Amino acid sequence: MSKIIIIGGGAAGYFTAINAKEMNPDLEIIILEKSNDVLQKVKISGGGRCNVTHACFEPKELVKFYPRGNKELLGPFHQFMTGDTFEWFENRGVPLKIEDDNRVFPEANTSQAIINCFQNSVDDLGIKVLTSCGVNSIYQEENQWVINTKNQDFIADKVVIAAGSSHKIWELCKTLNHTIIEPVPSLFTFNIKDKRLTDLLGISVPNATVKIVNSTFEASGPLLITHWGMSGPAVLKLSAFGARFLAAKNYQYNVEVNWISKPTSEIVAFLSNLKQREARKTVLLKSPFPEISKRLWERFVIFSDIKVTDNWADITNIQLEKLANELTKAIYNANGRTTFKDEFVTAGGVDLKEINFKRFESKLHKNVFFVGEVLDIDAVTGGFNFQNAWTSGYICAKALAEN
Repeated sequence: MSKIIIIGGGAAGYFTAINAKEMNPDLEIIILEKSNDVLQKVKISGGGRCNVTHACFEPKELVKFYPRGNKELLGPFHQFMTGDTFEWFENRGVPLKIEDDNRVFPEANTSQAIINCFQNSVDDLGIKVLTSCGVNSIYQEENQWVINTKNQDFIADKVVIAAGSSHKIWELCKTLNHTIIEPVPSLFTFNIKDKRLTDLLGISVPNATVKIVNSTFEASGPLLITHWGMSGPAVLKLSAFGARFLAAKNYQYNVEVNWISKPTSEIVAFLSNLKQREARKTVLLKSPFPEISKRLWERFVIFSDIKVTDNWADITNIQLEKLANELTKAIYNANGRTTFKDEFVTAGGVDLKEINFKRFESKLHKNVFFVGEVLDIDAVTGGFNFQNAWTSGYICAKALAEN
């Protein structure tokens, strides 16, 4: 009987263990959990509802949501994909639903449905889960692995490291001669103090384009004004793809925002036409763009040096161009970042060049595997990080199930 130790429970660890045991019932599997509370990240994810995956069903499209790991995940996604995730959970009595933004949640609308599924499965399969069992060291003795914990030593034929973005575990990986890409924060909102945004908390636009000035990083999507600056899918996506660039700049950078994702020249022409058609109407009175709220429009107008009483006929071409620039290429200074909710994600982990992605096995050590966020793989918000956990866990399980 082959003995397997999985270090770190969490989504990836449980998923790996359950699949491996189902594929090969003769395996003896033990999950070592550092804390007393298991599956806490699953519990808080998606606002307590667990954003299980994302309704993107083409591997080539899905990998585009991963700033790091996109090339490496293309092959694995052809083996276990979003549709397989739906089937896996539904076969275990947890039907999933697709929401309007393509995020996927349990129909029960609570993360507890996922937690119960995992806990019931490990109980039914006889998989041991040992809590308060943090790992101190891993070393090889002949053809087996010794896992040292505070309470006892474990001997394993195969080891899976599934402890997520844990600095202690990354240090442990270094003792196995693995390279760790130093972690930096990903998925964060932009701290911006600017008079143009003051007191506009909660105002959003449906499709802005946000750029990091003097870089190639750009993202589009909904943008939300918050009390600390800017958030929303466009900003979070940009923070993920620009994570290392922004960390190197110590989070001091300029952001260019096109609030309506249209060329400046097109907006100049539109406003010029409006000046002719609406000559006697007050500029400030009504936003001519359905996606721009009245309060936000008023702010753009005022910061374009247009008086609150000015009619369209009164504004000069210089003012008109300035208004077009405020709408399409306004520059904001960002200073610092704020973590997105409780879902702290890092860009960093075990160097992907040292992993065999056909098995999620170490290229340096036979029978040592890595799944989930311990690897230098991360994604934008929306269920993608969990999909990485399911895919890596399933493929790793197939390798573990081999005799």
